[in-house]
Amino acid sequence: MNLEEAKSAVILTLGRMNSAYTKTVFDEWILVSLRSDGGAILAYDGPRAESYRRLFAADLQPLRAVMAEHTQTVGDFEFAHDAAGTRFDACLKTGATSFLFCNNTRKSMAEIRQDPMWLEAQKPFFQLSAKFRANPLE
Repeated sequence: MNLEEAKSAVILTLGRMNSAYTKTVFDEWILVSLRSDGGAILAYDGPRAESYRRLFAADLQPLRAVMAEHTQTVGDFEFAHDAAGTRFDACLKTGATSFLFCNNTRKSMAEIRQDPMWLEAQKPFFQLSAKFRANPLE
């Protein structure tokens, strides 16, 4: 999948998640390439357009700790259950070196999961995972 297809899939999925949850699940997302020779931001959408770059490394720390426990393959995802505020809540490996990071800048995953509608909101996220597994971001 190319970058435009990936962005469209993310936007559609987050909309479907919000509809199922009846509230915003993730109000911020970023697609990044994390290669050994350097990283690059591929796309961003969220309320912190002016500051997310400066805070990205710090905001990724709780999720990075969770990710370090496993080796991710394309389509795998992780959640940082207690990452509050601007700390990223979810990660999905979208390609060989690319990742989608999602965040709710007002709630932690623990708070999001308290709502019974979270069970329905997960389904589109799982479908997005399968979509990237079948057709990785190149």
